[in-house]
Formats: sequence, structure tokens, C-alpha cells
Amino acid sequence: MKPVPVFRGVDRARFEAEIVRAGRPAVLKGLIADWPIVKAATSDEALAAYIGGFDNGRPVRTFVGAPEMGGRFGYSPDLKGFNHEQMTAPLAELLRRLLAGRGDPRMPHVYAGGVPAPDVLPGLAEANPMPLLDPGMERLTSLWIGNRSRTAAHWDLPQNLACVVRGERRFTLFPPDQIGNLYVGPLDFTLAGQPISLVDVVDPDFDKHPKFREALEHAEVAELEPGDALYLPSLWWHHVETPEDFGAMVNLWWRDGPAYMTTPLLTLFHALTTIRDLPADERMRWRAFFDHYIFQTGDDPVAHIPVAARGVLAPMTGDLLGRIRALIGRSLQR
Repeated sequence: MKPVPVFRGVDRARFEAEIVRAGRPAVLKGLIADWPIVKAATSDEALAAYIGGFDNGRPVRTFVGAPEMGGRFGYSPDLKGFNHEQMTAPLAELLRRLLAGRGDPRMPHVYAGGVPAPDVLPGLAEANPMPLLDPGMERLTSLWIGNRSRTAAHWDLPQNLACVVRGERRFTLFPPDQIGNLYVGPLDFTLAGQPISLVDVVDPDFDKHPKFREALEHAEVAELEPGDALYLPSLWWHHVETPEDFGAMVNLWWRDGPAYMTTPLLTLFHALTTIRDLPADERMRWRAFFDHYIFQTGDDPVAHIPVAARGVLAPMTGDLLGRIRALIGRSLQR
């Protein structure tokens, strides 16, 4: 696997003009080395104390797996359950458990992912500002903390800056077009909201998942240390390994689209009822319609229609959004 390109000394202008525009992952070496949370992480105890200073006591979702699972959080063999437990507990309890279990081979694999800082750790994001993002940009800052875990390859809808605070992280990345080689699990029954690959990236079974060899031909790997950040464009698949007994990462997620837009995964779900089971030739005809109106692979599809007569194809407004949602709602009630 080829390494993700590494950049140093990146400022906001270069980040926007070069890295984001390229639409490819990038390691930003030492980007957040001066963050107070990174400087505070001189030891596991010191980091736990720093995080505890922001903790308001709200419970967080925690994943717990038996030692023999090897840290690979996923499904049960029949894909109808999980190979671990999910529970809610105060973040302080998780921190105590991680500190007490270091070096103990009987310690379960434990982590809390996507802990929303505004809700659970108010003030954390403000104390550790991201220089590459417009301060006025809406984003979600979250904490990931745990021990010896492996997060299955998955995609996220927003763009992401994954910032390593303590421990090391290894990201294995796949472009969005490798979806057909990743053996993706259920779309509507997931571990944490996003569909995941069923392949064990660390120890793949090529008899069971032969097309994964092709995915590896396109894979990239990023090795991150504390103070480093990884830029992940929207929809890039990423598998994450945390080898230590105590690791922490801060994620910043944001979207560039209009605020009214929800996840296109909902469109995919709707298409299961309107397109998937059509005859193959008819499905291909509909692909031409989507290319024309939605993906706009050719000329402006409405340039020949007067603005006042464009109907649902007009620029989006609050009233038009309401009309379209009503149309979709009525269709779902049939």
C-alpha cells in the first residue's frame, strides 16, 4: 500500500486551495502539536485529568469487547448481532477503566467513539481551535478514546480532520469507487450509523473476499503520531487501528453543501423502492436521467427553461424544499 502524502506547515489558504481541492487524503504533520490537549497528554493520567476538566457527566455510548476478539469491533457470524456489547456510561467511568486496565491481558477492548464535544465536553473545541477551518463554519468536534481497537473500514458523509492526541493511529484508506471490492455489510443495521466492510483488513480472508485484492491495489496508509492530523475527504473508506492501551483522537467533521441537505443515503434507500428492481435496460435509461438532472454531466439541464417556469428544478428555496418533501412524503404513503 502506498503512503498517504505528507504535508508540513500547512496554513488555511493552502489547505483550501491545494489539499481540499485535490479531494484526496493528506497527512498534516504536526498540525495540532501546539493544542493544549496534546501538550497536556504527557501521560495517560494527565490526559484523563485534562479531559475530565471539561466533562459535564453526560453518559456516552461505549463499545466493550472480550479480549479474544482482538480489538476488531464488528458483527456476530450471522450478521444479526454484534461481537461486542454497546452500553452507555459516564466518560469518567470509561477513563478510570482504561487507566486501571493498562497492561492487563484480561482487560476488555473498550472505546467510546464520536463523543460530541459540545454536548459532553463543552469548551474543549474552543480551547483547541482548528486553524485550517473558518471559525464561523459549522462543524462537529468529537472525541475518540479507548484501547487496542480496530474500527472496520467505513465511510463518513462529512469531510474530516482526524487529530491524534495520544498514542498512534494507523489508517488504511480506500477510494469511494472501491465499494464493490470491500464486501460491505447491511446498510440499515450498523455498528454506529455507517455501513462497514466485512473484510478483516489486518488479516483478510481472500478465499471469502477475493475481490479485496483489487481494493488493496488502490489502498493508501497513514501512520499518525500525537500532534498529527489526517484530512479525509467525504466518502473515503477508512479502517483505523489503535495499538496502545490508552489512545485518544479528536475529529472535526464538516460539510460544504447547503444546510438543508440531508444524507444522500436516504436517496439510495428510496431508489430501492423505485429503481433497483426495474428491468436492466430500463434502469440504464433512468441512469441517463440522473446523469442529466442530478450529476449534471453535460450542459445546464434547465438553461432553456425560463426561471419562473422551472418548477422543482428551480434554485432551492424554503418553499420549494417544502414542496419537494411533500411530494416525496405522499409517494411514500402509497
